[in-house]
Amino acid sequence: MDITVQELKEKMDKGASFVLIDVREPHEHEDFNVGGHLIPLGDIPMKMYDLEDHQEAEVIVYCRSGRRSATAQAFMREAGFKNVRNLEGGMLAWEEQFGR
Repeated sequence: MDITVQELKEKMDKGASFVLIDVREPHEHEDFNVGGHLIPLGDIPMKMYDLEDHQEAEVIVYCRSGRRSATAQAFMREAGFKNVRNLEGGMLAWEEQFGR
C-alpha cells in the first residue's frame, strides 16, 4: 500500500514510528531530503541484511518521482518485509505540496 505526501507529513508531525528510506542518489539527497536514511536503489539488495530488524515495521521508501522507490518496495517485499509503503509522487509531490 502506498502513502501520500500528506499522510507522510501527518505521520512526521505526530512523531509516529516508521523507517524512512531515501533511494535516490547521494547528490539528490544532499540537494533536498525529508530526513530519510540514504540507501540508493542500486544498494538496496546488498543492504537487506542491515535492514532485517525492520521486517515487521512500517517502512516508507521515497525517490524523486516514485518509480525507483516502487522498485525498492518490490525488492523489500520479496525479501520478506511486511509493510513497505512507496511515497506517491516522491519528492516532486512533496515540493509541490509543501515546498522545500
